[in-house]
Amino acid sequence: MSITQQYLLDAHRARSLGEAAPPAPGTHEWRLLRAWRAERRFRAVLAGRPVRPGLRAALARWWRRPTRPAPEAGPRTPRPRP
Repeated sequence: MSITQQYLLDAHRARSLGEAAPPAPGTHEWRLLRAWRAERRFRAVLAGRPVRPGLRAALARWWRRPTRPAPEAGPRTPRPRP
């Protein structure tokens, strides 16, 4: 049974019993991820480990990295024909 089928079954059961419907799948995923990240950082501080920046900071550093300037192109000389 997929998660969508289970949600629909739970929603039908809640409606027939007059209860509140369960939240849709994926509704609270971002909130759960933020809580997990905060818990992980908290445990790192308690253990005395350095708190490393997350994926967002790594991607931001990669995105803002300086680019090397293109090499200066000198005058082109035609190749001699054989």
